[in-house]
Amino acid sequence: MLDRILLSRFRNHRETAVEGTAQFNLLVGENGAGKTNVLEAISLLAPGRGLRRAQLADMPNQDGNDESADGGFAVSADLAAPGAEPVRLGTGIAADRPGRRLVQVNGAQASALSLAEWLSIGWLTPAMDRLFVEGAGARRRFLDRLVLAIDPGHAGHAARLEGSLRERNRLLSDERAPDPRWLDAIEAQVAEAGALVAAARANLVARLEDMLATLPDAPFARPSLAYLPGGPLDAEALAEALRDNRPRERAAQRTLVGPHRDELAVTMAGKGQPAADCSTGEQKAMLIAVTLAHSQLLEGDGEARPRLLLLDEVAAHLDPVRREALFDRLRAGSAQVWLTGTELAPFEAIAGEAAVWEVRSGAVLRVS
Repeated sequence: MLDRILLSRFRNHRETAVEGTAQFNLLVGENGAGKTNVLEAISLLAPGRGLRRAQLADMPNQDGNDESADGGFAVSADLAAPGAEPVRLGTGIAADRPGRRLVQVNGAQASALSLAEWLSIGWLTPAMDRLFVEGAGARRRFLDRLVLAIDPGHAGHAARLEGSLRERNRLLSDERAPDPRWLDAIEAQVAEAGALVAAARANLVARLEDMLATLPDAPFARPSLAYLPGGPLDAEALAEALRDNRPRERAAQRTLVGPHRDELAVTMAGKGQPAADCSTGEQKAMLIAVTLAHSQLLEGDGEARPRLLLLDEVAAHLDPVRREALFDRLRAGSAQVWLTGTELAPFEAIAGEAAVWEVRSGAVLRVS
């Protein structure tokens, strides 16, 4: 589990230490106190841009009264697994290079992608309540985070796909006709990485759908998932589709076929209704159901990496029956869970077994 979490000049936290963690960890305080900032800092110990998808330059503390502030920030934590020495993970930025993310593992420089090898992190935030009504890109990112929690190598495949697509789009938008041989080489890269990304997404959706099918329709609305590929799944077939579509895509100046066009289709199983047309409460319940099914999937796989679940303001919007069901499901798993709320009352069922901190104006005080 994660312990000795240190935030230095991160958001509204000048110097914050969170120690003595448990399976359940509660951060309680008023809106704007800095609870979500702690979860965001923890989420940066995984590849990607964290649970807010914010720019690095927006994360350093902006307190004009802090004479020590230099435009950088640092987040670090000790990761301990049974029978193993703690591993110190750290990330942040330096003031002189605000756009470059720095990562360290036990004091040695490392890549952000390598963080996925050490722990698996998932999260739910209020902003994700609109996941089913936003564009397909948000659902692809959500799906990729779920894949990454199971397959650390997915981050590298997705990064190679994004890079090769960016290069292909640059060639397609060039006023001069691109060299066909150069396009062949770039498209081979798109197809190779794209087939790996698509296969991982399709496999996870199929496994999640099997897991969800075993669950009752209550207390959480049960979703049904379908993976809709944006192009051929086979690398050779995808490369051929890219070659065939060059004239149309050169006119559009962007790639129109491939995994970057994938869609995750979600319907409410009990009604057969698209998630986008369901009520806000039903959408939230389905999102929780997917998250819990994914956690259960990891348990069944015997995932060796420590796992974290970051649940921002989740319990407050559930009725007592669903809250109790949520806590029971979380308690049965092995993931370390972090929850936030404006008051302790919604967490009464787990307060006795949880580590509790009060958060005030960027300061964290251990309560129990």
